[in-house]
Amino acid sequence: MLGYLGKNYYGMQRNPGMKTIEEDLVNALLKANLITTEQFENLRTINFQRAARTDKGVSAVRQIVSLKLPENPDKTIINQFLPDVIRVFGIKRVTKGFNSKNQCDARTYRYIIPSFTFAMEDQSLLKMGEEVDINERIKQISTIDGEPYIDYRLSIESLNRLNSILKLFEGTHNFHNFTSKTKPLDPRARRYIINFHCVDTFVSKGIEFVVLEVKGQSFMLHQIRKMVATVIAVARNIIPEETINEAFKTVKMEIPIAPSLGLCLCHVHYDNYAKRYGTDGMHETLDWKECEEEVEKFQKEYILQYIIDTEISENTALNWIATLPEYSFSNIEELPVKIDETEDDELMKLKTNDEKEEPVDNNM
Repeated sequence: MLGYLGKNYYGMQRNPGMKTIEEDLVNALLKANLITTEQFENLRTINFQRAARTDKGVSAVRQIVSLKLPENPDKTIINQFLPDVIRVFGIKRVTKGFNSKNQCDARTYRYIIPSFTFAMEDQSLLKMGEEVDINERIKQISTIDGEPYIDYRLSIESLNRLNSILKLFEGTHNFHNFTSKTKPLDPRARRYIINFHCVDTFVSKGIEFVVLEVKGQSFMLHQIRKMVATVIAVARNIIPEETINEAFKTVKMEIPIAPSLGLCLCHVHYDNYAKRYGTDGMHETLDWKECEEEVEKFQKEYILQYIIDTEISENTALNWIATLPEYSFSNIEELPVKIDETEDDELMKLKTNDEKEEPVDNNM
């Protein structure tokens, strides 16, 4: 199990010519003499697999990788060859043929963003689907009920409304509008969301942040970030709640992608594996409770601190919500390209049988 800060990385999965988490990881394994040069060049020879692909810029605190290694590998030696933003927390022996992706029952992501992004807007000031003067928009949304946006705090009523919006995504739906380059009738677009809710709020450096948590069997490219974007648009009264159900239908809709900054893979679930092998006396469950202290320390020092500092220094959320009225959230023939093409294309090259994971988004 490992964690990493996604900053400056083009996602988890190895991709020639790109700086990825896996590239740094297998380099460390090579330097630690845990894999050979031949295995480094062809990871299939060691049955290398990751539980979830994460998008460009997306972090993880409990990513799982399965591969063949020599007996009793020392994580300390591996970590010596890794940058501080990537950390191996634990190594466990699993059953022969174990696949961290295919045997994963569910994945849980969290998305951290300032609470002011959910503040309602004055609809009379909105012109949906039109280009906007960003500077004017930022000025317009920088005050909420006459107070600076950074002083906004989510009320109980607003929190309840937020959770009711999030709940609309639960269950099995056609998420073709919440990914890229997927046709409306593609069966791979049907995904099951187990739960989606706000699990926490906290104040740091004068700004209140909201922690959204979504658990699903699997996610597609950009899916979570598009879901979050839609939730924010509904919460701000930019679009009606009915838009979410409309997006599950076969019509194509224009939906923006929320920033990758706040997205983090938090848990990878192996409940069925634990039931079958966790008590056989030869294998362990994959809950990694013994690593919690180290995981929490890494999460606070690297991931959470980076999210907060970047949000404050770059106004990521404020600048992004200023662009929301440019999107119509309505039926269109073709989606205009308003995403990072490098990120999109590099991830969509992956084979069909890898679609089970989030990037993504993803992947956050």
